[in-house]
Amino acid sequence: MLENSNATANLAVKDLEKAKAFYEGMLGLSQVDDIDGELIVYKSGDTLINVYRSQFAGTNKATAATWAVGDQIEPIVKSLRSKGVTFEHYNMPGLALEGDIHVGSGVKVAWFKDPDGNILNLVGE
Repeated sequence: MLENSNATANLAVKDLEKAKAFYEGMLGLSQVDDIDGELIVYKSGDTLINVYRSQFAGTNKATAATWAVGDQIEPIVKSLRSKGVTFEHYNMPGLALEGDIHVGSGVKVAWFKDPDGNILNLVGE
């Protein structure tokens, strides 16, 4: 039914200006739309990310968005860290922590949060 349809990530935030500084300044995403000052749409690869104002921002305790970055995970983590992004470290069965990257079974994963606590991650190889 939906296998040929694109999906969009939706990230709730309290402060759109703070979120804009993070998603554009830190992550380098390009804004493609701003709807009534309540929703900013970003382009990321061939997908879209909706960042919207909500009183429920920061309540999700699970990963909200993932970027598949292939063999570029190390330089991306290094670049984000140099901009002030703090990476999360989790006790993940089967994965060993190497710096800020969890490694194991042919996969590399790094988690970080936006200013509202949305959990974001990078997946590489």
